[in-house]
Amino acid sequence: MRILIIEDDPMNARLFHLILTRKARHEVEVTEDPAYVARQVRAGAADVVILDVSLSNSVWDGAAVDGLEICRRLKRDPATSRVPILLATAHAMKGARERFLAESGADDYIAKPIVSADELIERIRALAEKGAHGPAPASR
Repeated sequence: MRILIIEDDPMNARLFHLILTRKARHEVEVTEDPAYVARQVRAGAADVVILDVSLSNSVWDGAAVDGLEICRRLKRDPATSRVPILLATAHAMKGARERFLAESGADDYIAKPIVSADELIERIRALAEKGAHGPAPASR
């Protein structure tokens, strides 16, 4: 499975990379360039995208964008809308999950720091299956 990650924190990027390559044996690429991710998704070169909600260095079409805006753009574009997107944020407050999912159109959400590698891997697997087989039943 090929996973693209937009993450600006080097420690979080490394943790995602280590878990998903060593433990789950996925192919992982970390970037801060949302236009690159969109091109890769259009080309069919990504099974799942993980987006950090708070990004400080990502620019798309000349404008600074956060993970919510990147997700909205990917989900609005018919050429990229079917790729499953997992939002990841360290700003997990009560109600944030529902708000972030509703505002962005993302498929799932996970809080950082990642405390369970197995949970991350399972969520990625479930999202990839959903992407491969169309919409999944409503989740928890």
